Amino acid sequence: MVTDFAHIDPNGIFSYADYLSWKFEERVEIIKGKIFKMSPAPSVKHQKVSTRLIGELLGAFKGKSCNLFHAPFDVRLLDAKKSKAKNKEIYTVVQPDICIICDENKLDEKGCIGAPDWIIEILSPGSVQHDIKRKYQLFRRI
Repeated sequence: MVTDFAHIDPNGIFSYADYLSWKFEERVEIIKGKIFKMSPAPSVKHQKVSTRLIGELLGAFKGKSCNLFHAPFDVRLLDAKKSKAKNKEIYTVVQPDICIICDENKLDEKGCIGAPDWIIEILSPGSVQHDIKRKYQLFRRI
């Protein structure tokens, strides 16, 4: 069990099983095995945008069979060639700001396994590079 982010090798390759064993305060995402620190708590502006979007979406999806989730909420993406939905074989776990999942089979007690039906990322000055360069490219492929 790792209790301090400083003990993580930034050049290592990590799986969801590793992610589950970490007990430090920093929020992280893993994309293709690489670890990325997330920003601390979002800004007030970010929270206002998120709250407004969630309010609108809750109204739009009322009575529908879809589920709305907001960060922190783990989305585990499988590599079609390697992953078999086992924690040690999943090398991508992200936390979109907002996501909609209509297929109940993708949900388990830890979050979503597979691609959500809709992903919303709210860009902030501190997250633009990560959200556009890494996550957008990742989401385009799913």
